[in-house]
Amino acid sequence: MIEPTASANASAPPPRILVIDDEPQIRKFLDISLRAQGYAVTLAENGQAGLSALATQGADLVMLDIGLPDRDGHEVLRELRGWSQVPVIMLTVRAGEAEKVAALDAGANDYVTKPFGVQELMARVRGLLRSHAQPADAANPVFDDGRLRVDLARREVALQGEPVALTRKEYALLALLVRHAGRVVTQPQLLREVWGPTHQEDTHYLRILVAKLRHKLGDEASAPRYIVTEPGVGLRFIDAAGADSIAGISR
Repeated sequence: MIEPTASANASAPPPRILVIDDEPQIRKFLDISLRAQGYAVTLAENGQAGLSALATQGADLVMLDIGLPDRDGHEVLRELRGWSQVPVIMLTVRAGEAEKVAALDAGANDYVTKPFGVQELMARVRGLLRSHAQPADAANPVFDDGRLRVDLARREVALQGEPVALTRKEYALLALLVRHAGRVVTQPQLLREVWGPTHQEDTHYLRILVAKLRHKLGDEASAPRYIVTEPGVGLRFIDAAGADSIAGISR
């Protein structure tokens, strides 16, 4: 029997799975199977559509077919890994060891050969979602690079030892970026989590808020120290020197 555990918290949105596969029957099968387990599902029939869906809608896990009509799945994976660390399960009819090694070396987290059993696939999905989930009981998550300190538990921000007065939305944006340090957070996700689901098209709100936050942090868009704009995709909090000092934050 398949264990239906899409979300441990009934009030939290279900994990979103992005399926990139050119075979309609496979997409339909996975859509039905994943939704039956409580997951939200996005379907894409080729590599470009999949990358666009990931950039605009986000995903907690990607199922990526290697044999796509517009580009090889390995190429899609390499492009995806340029701006996202979302877990990826590769799907393919190619069962050779060299093919599996190439996919894993390119950044895939797991590999499933077609035809596959739905119970095994769902177990792999649950395993990857668990291993990439942010711990709910993370103790004292703090970013501190010696200049900027963000204490998520205390909701305190300090710059060079002096408190920084942030508005509620400025703090919400900064906290969201710090929790995902080193990873791109897409514009729709930022808008949805800071302003709510009815504002996912209001990108001008985000531009104004980012400018205000950068000013208060002494950050420059042209030479960012903390907040990087990924054009057409979203924002990324730089985790270079300070990432290792984030205690309790999963990356």
